[in-house]
Amino acid sequence: MDKTNNHNKFLKLRKAYPYFAFQSYSIFRTKTSLQIKFVFDLAGKYLFQPEMEIPFRDSYNLESLPDKVVGNLVFHIGMVELVSYWKAACPPRLLVHAGYIDKEQIAWWKKLYFNGLGEFFYLNEIQTDLDSFMEIIPEGKPKEISTVTLDKNKVLVPIGGGKDSVVSLELLKAGDFEVIPFLLNPREASLRTINIAGFQEANSIIVNRKLDPELLRLNKAGFLNGHTPFSALLAFVSAFTALLSGSGNIALSNESSANQSTVPDSTINHQYSKSFEFEQDFIWYTKKYIHPDLHYFSFLRPLNELQIAALFSKFPQHHFSFRSCNVGSKTDSWCGKCPKCLFTYVMLSPFLSQKKLEKIFGKNMLQDENLGKIMDELDGEAAVKPFECVGTPEEVKAAVWKSVAARQADVQFPLVRRVFDSGDDFRDKKAFQKLLQYLNQEHFLPEKFFRIIKKVIADVAV
Repeated sequence: MDKTNNHNKFLKLRKAYPYFAFQSYSIFRTKTSLQIKFVFDLAGKYLFQPEMEIPFRDSYNLESLPDKVVGNLVFHIGMVELVSYWKAACPPRLLVHAGYIDKEQIAWWKKLYFNGLGEFFYLNEIQTDLDSFMEIIPEGKPKEISTVTLDKNKVLVPIGGGKDSVVSLELLKAGDFEVIPFLLNPREASLRTINIAGFQEANSIIVNRKLDPELLRLNKAGFLNGHTPFSALLAFVSAFTALLSGSGNIALSNESSANQSTVPDSTINHQYSKSFEFEQDFIWYTKKYIHPDLHYFSFLRPLNELQIAALFSKFPQHHFSFRSCNVGSKTDSWCGKCPKCLFTYVMLSPFLSQKKLEKIFGKNMLQDENLGKIMDELDGEAAVKPFECVGTPEEVKAAVWKSVAARQADVQFPLVRRVFDSGDDFRDKKAFQKLLQYLNQEHFLPEKFFRIIKKVIADVAV
């Protein structure tokens, strides 16, 4: 992805728009849903009013949550939602009128905003630091945390429609848990995922999020734009719906590969809010400011991308229905031209035939010479990885080697040849097996969840 030097624009906008205010939020209960609206103010010149809707489910027990607790949950969603609007001008002061946060919370939010906007700062070539990019000034009243009783056997599973959430959903539903799919702005692929897995939309948790079109107008007008920590928003929204449904667990599908920086030797990570560091921070924050007994963890954290691809290959009912391509998300398709498409294709190559992969993706991507530059970014030949949710160069190289060794791909395919000619000595059966057998011990899985992971990996790593 190309960089654009917008540092001077950053300075000018901060001067023209000296503050950003989280003014308020409102909560409306209709017969069918809970409706939420936030009000953000950009220096008195632009007003943003994004909305959320949570359709009611029979399993919800809203009466068990006092208004102050609901307000606390909504306030926290607003705290992460606002960053999408703040980044348009990056005002030096953030005024929090809608609630109160203490010194520890201020430090926590600044860390999330700064690291979650690492890609945004990097691609816009903005020079700033954690101390000076923002001052947070709380001006509201303290909120009330929840102590509602949660069911330790209930598991909320966020579903995005890709292979990772498919693996989590299928493995957990086979266990002794009450599994509840959770979908934020559901797309066709995520709805297909839950239906194929035997769940219905009416029994799943749905949240509809609506951006204020004013932000899109500012983007077109030349204000600053870029990546924000969406997974952090997902974390707070899932925490709210977990309390609504009495679920004691939120099981994400973030793998160990998400910890690797996108830009080597830096903290700039496209997947920061999917990283173990954020997971650890969020757990601390949740227990202190949301609910002391809510368990948030990534079910797939012990695994790498190769292992997840191996597990996904065992669920053929999902092979033609899943989607991971952001470019093709609006058309429910694989674009066949982006890093996400190529990475997913490569990861599955050791485990699925080229014939089947061609049917899934519409072509043999390993024969597309136009993707050479992207392959260089994926396998570590380029200086920077793609700013996408992709795995490590080691996983890519091991997958390419195994696809050839298993006669799933031909060494003369242009992209295979490109990797083999890179000069790296990665063509080693032990390297592939080591990745397939590896279990990352840096995770927060309770033992009953970890036992599932250990068993299925023992089966695929034989």
